[in-house]
Amino acid sequence: MYQFIAGLPKVELHLHIEGSLEPELMFQLAKRNNIDIPYASPDEVRAAYDFSNLQSFLEIYYQGAQVLITERDFYDLTWAYMLRCKTDNVLHAELFFDPQTHTSRGVDFDLVMKGICGALAAAEIELGISSQLILCFLRHLDEASAFDTLNQAQAWKQKIVAVGLDSSELGHPPEKFARVFATARQQGYLTVAHAGEEGPSSNIIDALDILQVSRIDHGVRCVDDPQLVTRLIDEQIHLTVCPLSNTKLKVFASMEQHNIVDLLCKGVSVGVNSDDPAYFGGYMNDNFNALANAHPLTYEQLAKFTSNAIDASFCNAQRKYELQQQLQVYLDKQ
Repeated sequence: MYQFIAGLPKVELHLHIEGSLEPELMFQLAKRNNIDIPYASPDEVRAAYDFSNLQSFLEIYYQGAQVLITERDFYDLTWAYMLRCKTDNVLHAELFFDPQTHTSRGVDFDLVMKGICGALAAAEIELGISSQLILCFLRHLDEASAFDTLNQAQAWKQKIVAVGLDSSELGHPPEKFARVFATARQQGYLTVAHAGEEGPSSNIIDALDILQVSRIDHGVRCVDDPQLVTRLIDEQIHLTVCPLSNTKLKVFASMEQHNIVDLLCKGVSVGVNSDDPAYFGGYMNDNFNALANAHPLTYEQLAKFTSNAIDASFCNAQRKYELQQQLQVYLDKQ
């Protein structure tokens, strides 16, 4: 099974680029930028990655992001992730980035974009990995800050395919950003949102109806509302599920209790993703392997996760066709 997973073509739709900051790179960037961090070694950082919930994770996540200062930092961060994609046979990735995490520290929006986009362009040429970029608003900040960020993105509109919503779900429902998302849609952006991770299933419904999202990030709490599950199946609304993240943040007590396989069997469009892999113990292959260890999965079911993600991706039709063909060729060889 591990061998099959290693070779399986994959598509990642739920990855926070700041969450791929490995402790070793964190130390390297801190040294390069003369920034003091409260850890003596990469191992100490890893030991601190003991989260009880989403909020305790976010506190260390934002602390880690402080080392990202220059265009080169953002390039190196993104390039390191794309190399992991190559290792895990990820053929297409759609990356979230959190500009407010950086602009609030005085880091220029354009600098962030130049670094990330430079690495993505290099990865397409050198590694053959296609990608898209999704701008996420931090939901614990206010609407005005989100509008400011949307305005800053104007010059980079051709490089950003969609806007999203992340950070603390509890206490920050989708309707808080209804006007921002309406403006973003008018400007031609696609939309996605984190919903139904720690928050209730009603957040998923509100993200669909109020924010008019194309897909839901996480969405595992949908099972609390059978009518919602039926809607997800009927409308083939994709959920970008993150198994290791969900167990690390105690959304599920164990991988055996995770509901992604049950959702797949019911006909919900679900995919496997790594979320914040440096913090949650693994990239794409790690997530697939963790699922396969905990659930009896066939080759066809594992491939269905990829097929669902291809269909739900923001690739053009030609690229989707190419990816589905590569997946089918791989399956036919088994």
